[in-house]
Amino acid sequence: MNLELKHQRLLKILLIASIISTGIHFTDNYLFIKQYPQPAWITAPSIYQSWLILTAIGITGYWLYKYRKYWLSYACLLVYSFTGLASPGHYLYGKMSQFTAKMHLFIWTDGLTGLAILGFIVWSALILKQWLQEPSTAFSELKIKN
Repeated sequence: MNLELKHQRLLKILLIASIISTGIHFTDNYLFIKQYPQPAWITAPSIYQSWLILTAIGITGYWLYKYRKYWLSYACLLVYSFTGLASPGHYLYGKMSQFTAKMHLFIWTDGLTGLAILGFIVWSALILKQWLQEPSTAFSELKIKN
C-alpha cells in the first residue's frame, strides 16, 4: 500500500471514530437535553441538525482529500473538527458535578476525536505538505495536449 493510500486510510479511521463518537454524544444530548448544562439557544432540533450538517461537511472533506483537493479538504475537515472540539464547551455552562460519568465520557471522546482530526490537518498540511503534491488543472491539461 502506498503512502497516499495509508494517509487516506488514517483519515478515514479518524473520521469514522469521530462520526461514531459525535453521533453517540449528540444523540444523548438530544434525548436528555434537560440534563445537559448548555446555553438556552441550543435546542433539540439544533443538535441533530448541526450534527447532520457538520458530518456531511466532514465526509465531503474526506472525499476532497481522497481526490487531492487538499486546501478545500483541510477547510472542510477544520469545520468538521469543531463538532468534537466544541463539546467541552458544555463545561462553560455547568459545574463538573452536574455532569454524569456518561456525559463526561461522551464530551471527552468527542473532544479527543475532534483534536485528532485537527492534528491530521496540521500533520498533512505543515509536516507532509501534501498540498504541494496537488497537480494544477492547467498543468495537467497542458501535459495531456503535448
